Amino acid sequence: MTHDSENTPNLRKGFTTGTCAQGAAKAATLMLLTGKVQDRVEVETPSGVKLRLPVIDPEIGDRHSSCGVVKDSGDDPDTTHGVKIYATVSFSGGQGVTIRGGQGVGIVTRAGLAIPVGEHAINPTPREMIRKEVTRLLPEDQGVEVIITVPNGEALAEETFNPRLGITGGISILGTTGIVEPRSIDAYKTSLSLQLEVIKASGSGKATLVLGYVGERYCKNVLGLPGDSFIKIGDHVGFMLDQCKKKGIEEVFLIGHIGKLAKVASGQFNTHCRFGDHRVETIAHHAMRCGADRETIEVILREKTAEATIGIVREKGLMKVFDDIAREVVLRAKERINPVRNSGGALNPTGIVQKGTHASKELGIISNGVKGKLSIRCIILSLEGEVLGRY
Repeated sequence: MTHDSENTPNLRKGFTTGTCAQGAAKAATLMLLTGKVQDRVEVETPSGVKLRLPVIDPEIGDRHSSCGVVKDSGDDPDTTHGVKIYATVSFSGGQGVTIRGGQGVGIVTRAGLAIPVGEHAINPTPREMIRKEVTRLLPEDQGVEVIITVPNGEALAEETFNPRLGITGGISILGTTGIVEPRSIDAYKTSLSLQLEVIKASGSGKATLVLGYVGERYCKNVLGLPGDSFIKIGDHVGFMLDQCKKKGIEEVFLIGHIGKLAKVASGQFNTHCRFGDHRVETIAHHAMRCGADRETIEVILREKTAEATIGIVREKGLMKVFDDIAREVVLRAKERINPVRNSGGALNPTGIVQKGTHASKELGIISNGVKGKLSIRCIILSLEGEVLGRY
């Protein structure tokens, strides 16, 4: 793929494992229906980009066909770059399209992810794109089964976070947009700063910063905001807060998934996993502040993802926990942009008070005396886009 990134003009975009599976499934279906080998296949990604992907290892049988597509991550340093994603398509006894994983595709063993426990880790958007591509090729009375495989997926998964997330036996088939954006850190930060300049130049003193696709969908589908009115900042929360202050932004709106914003609440302003991961511990701490008993805290701490804690918190009638976390996000952000020497207690990265009175109370005092115009608001979302908490 030679399409250059608009955000990082010297870096080449790639395409996701989901797009690979989509392309392989479409090509295998075409071969099954026509009996003709496909050497390339055209797909349209969820973001609307059209690609012509080379097809590898085509094979046509009596009632099945299979082929693969090689993952190309562009100039992004992606673990799955160069991996081969295969699809085998066979006639079924019923109608419609059945999709499942095979060798090298992980199985979900823990709640809290976008895929139910027990199913293969083929995320909703790739499933939708595979089904869409295959369905429009089939006669109305014909059904097929699509099996996605990754021959070296099990070994490759050890280099990813899948084992920590409770996904066993292989990699995940991912991709919300179908396109891999290159993540040269300096170039990416420059693009974020430039987007902020554009907002400021439009005469707006407000910046809506979303931490990922969950926040992006909320802005578009719920708030009805056009795509150029908010900035998807990824992990770079601290950097963008600093830029907002530097450029004279008056109001910041932070919107994102609980997993990311729980990290900010614990004082982690780059939310990439290499800088730490105390999401669940932070949620447990705020649950304790909101009156959760010891047993509930222990149940929360046994979870591996922030999303998985939502059901527990809801069941115990403690949804105010997420408002409390949103408040902490705001106070932490205000402390970041207006640093004040704090002689009392402070939170460590897990969100547990080290000494003295609780830091958020002290930060509340600090925030009341902040000099400058920058105000901050926060909305915390679930994977489904539900508003869990706000401040």
